[in-house]
Amino acid sequence: MNPRNASPAYKRYVLVLLVVVYVFNFVDRTILSILLEPIKAEFDLSDTQLGFLSGLAFALFYTFLGIPIARWADRGVRRSIISLAVLTWSGMTSLTGLATSFSMLLVARIGVGVGEAGCSPPAHSILSDYFPPQRRATALATYALGIPIGSGIGYLAGGWLAEWFDWRTAFIVVGLPGVLLAGVVRLTLREPMRGAYDALPVATTDGGAPAHPSLMSVLWFMLSLASFRHMAIGAALHAFYGYGAGAFNPAFFVRSHGLSVGEIGTWLAVIGFTGGVTGVYLGGYLSDRIAQQDARWYMWVPAISTTIYVPFAFLLYLWPTPHAALALALPGALLGGMYLGPTFAMTQTLVRPEMRALASAILLFIINLVGLGFGPQGVGLLSDLLQPSFGVESLRYALLITGATFAVWSVVHYVLAARTIRDDLQAKFTARFD
Repeated sequence: MNPRNASPAYKRYVLVLLVVVYVFNFVDRTILSILLEPIKAEFDLSDTQLGFLSGLAFALFYTFLGIPIARWADRGVRRSIISLAVLTWSGMTSLTGLATSFSMLLVARIGVGVGEAGCSPPAHSILSDYFPPQRRATALATYALGIPIGSGIGYLAGGWLAEWFDWRTAFIVVGLPGVLLAGVVRLTLREPMRGAYDALPVATTDGGAPAHPSLMSVLWFMLSLASFRHMAIGAALHAFYGYGAGAFNPAFFVRSHGLSVGEIGTWLAVIGFTGGVTGVYLGGYLSDRIAQQDARWYMWVPAISTTIYVPFAFLLYLWPTPHAALALALPGALLGGMYLGPTFAMTQTLVRPEMRALASAILLFIINLVGLGFGPQGVGLLSDLLQPSFGVESLRYALLITGATFAVWSVVHYVLAARTIRDDLQAKFTARFD
């Protein structure tokens, strides 16, 4: 269908539906974090093993499978791919609750990663076809609200289900509703025509059929853009400390402040629903509003918000009392998500319509391999290395070191990306692809 002919109400429905999909994505991804301590106790695992379970084991399959799935999405029916993805990751989340060994946990988490690889690239592509460029950062920031909302629900549901029942029940209960959602996506989401809102038409072959640039030609084109290189590196560094904190913050509050998993799950859910949601939406909204005259604001917004975050990281991890530390996590949650909308939107706007899902997958490959793959692993490994010196407080300092260091590093790359972004936005009009 031509998205220009779709009613405003239906466009809002598409956006809300895909937000719900992304919420389920992050519920099933995040619930492991709040359950790390009971899993650690049952299987007698180290923090390094927990970091591998929550990071690299998931991320390797999630990132590498994202590329071929995105190629499929740029050629095929995106709504069907998303529906199949929801069904796969939801089923594997429920199966996690049946694991009887560390190896079975790994296999189940890999399965969740395989399913979730089919979510964001086609969703980004669909939303970029339903919304014009001047509204794209807001739309994709709204979609990214699934991260704090889903994470909050994962913390809340996982924490209390573990207290009321056990960690196995928590996985089973949160996984099952995804089966119904998969059917809703397949039956109610209409596949939009590609590129209807873009001045640049979809490329065609001599016979008039849609042309599909090769993977390598798209990859080299994107890597030739200095703004994309620096934006992707900045986002990956941001994700490194973000996913590391997301995986281990619950364990930090349990170990260093003595909170129960139910209590910390509730607090982290409230922080995600308020600060997290506000920050993610605000990043996209502000970027769209103030970047109309100067596209560099799409990178300056993440740079400024991340800079302001750094002192709050020190306060959060060094504060001696639990509830004050939790209050200090609120501004960090607000500022930490402001990079998502502008980063996703600029990736879609830098490329031609027929390569959007692949462009999204390339960005997510970089972000998630570095951030999701090595962030939790890095925090867990550093915590184990610091344990002889700091004992139970080793996780506190591991989180502080990674958060402050990688936040400052990411700001450097956002600023560098802003330097060339205006020129790079024109490159797609003259580039030739195989």
